[in-house]
Amino acid sequence: MGDDDAEITAWALAAGRGDREAAARFIRATQQHVRRFVAHLISPAEADDLTQETYLRAMRSLPAFAARSSARTWLLGIARRTAVDHVRAATSRPRTVPLSEWHDTPDTRGSGFDGEVVLNDLLLALPADRREAFVATQVLGLSYAEAAEVCGCPVGTIRSRVARAREDLVVAVEGNPRAIRRRPGSAAG
Repeated sequence: MGDDDAEITAWALAAGRGDREAAARFIRATQQHVRRFVAHLISPAEADDLTQETYLRAMRSLPAFAARSSARTWLLGIARRTAVDHVRAATSRPRTVPLSEWHDTPDTRGSGFDGEVVLNDLLLALPADRREAFVATQVLGLSYAEAAEVCGCPVGTIRSRVARAREDLVVAVEGNPRAIRRRPGSAAG
């Protein structure tokens, strides 16, 4: 566990004992990681709501947090389950409003926003299990062991998913984004 993770874990433990200042520090230190994680798993448009739901669940569970892993890893596991629950709920009801096509308009200001949209589209096209492993390790910088704990699978599975995600992204960037291989039943944003 790194110095930052140790400090964040200490804040989580103190927050679980009722320390409000420690809870505020815990949230400030982890909020951006959680938001980025759920934004890449589901969509940037829903990231704020899912981040808030993650923290609601985490705050209720903090008194039982035993620090068997870092608090960041524990929290990202909660974020993952929140995202999965969101996908399940969204797929159980019909979609009533079509998605806007605003992101298909080129960014003439040169702000780099188009590149971000393209990256996000590529990540969202990955099968959910690969996207989850790739975002955890390559975007958020978790170790393979931490990502395995967050995703609830062995380290070897994370390595395999990341390797396959990289292969899929290379194929997509080379001009064939539809070539990303979705497995039946995989949920993509």
